[in-house]
Amino acid sequence: MKFNETKIKGLYIAELEPLSDDRGFFERAYCNKELEKINIKKPIKQINHSLTLTVGAIRGMHYQNHPHSEIKMVRCIVGEVFDVAIDLRKDSDTFLQWHGECLNSENFKMMVIPEGFAHGFQVIKPNSELLYFHTESYTQKAESGMLFNDEKIGIKWPLQVTSISDRDLKHKLITKEFKGLKMK
Repeated sequence: MKFNETKIKGLYIAELEPLSDDRGFFERAYCNKELEKINIKKPIKQINHSLTLTVGAIRGMHYQNHPHSEIKMVRCIVGEVFDVAIDLRKDSDTFLQWHGECLNSENFKMMVIPEGFAHGFQVIKPNSELLYFHTESYTQKAESGMLFNDEKIGIKWPLQVTSISDRDLKHKLITKEFKGLKMK
């Protein structure tokens, strides 16, 4: 794995390094030892798999509050998505900045999202599937989210939004009272 830090400290794009031959390929999608290079030492507690059928659909922007904050590693295994992470860390130099990255089944990229970030994606190709590796188990009482089209963040989604869940539409706009997420 090769790790490229984005303009947001702690947010990485991992480039997986497949071994290919005439049969296909083999890739290492997760390795504790490799992740220690970017100071990730927490074990994986949960792996999720999603399928989103419709081009333009958005899932997100989700996060879990402390003490259930999680590191997420997200990989598109079928199709293509525009994957987005927003820095919500209190006192971060990049507070409320976002980074988007095209993840697809051919580019062998994975977004490595630290604690204190909201995460979501928009589907670029139909029937897109993602694998998510989490360092915390899902905790309903800790879940939260941000509105995908909040002007204070200004995410530039590549396509017109065609579908979003009622739950995700109920997230609130950021107010001046929001100072960021507590990390410890």
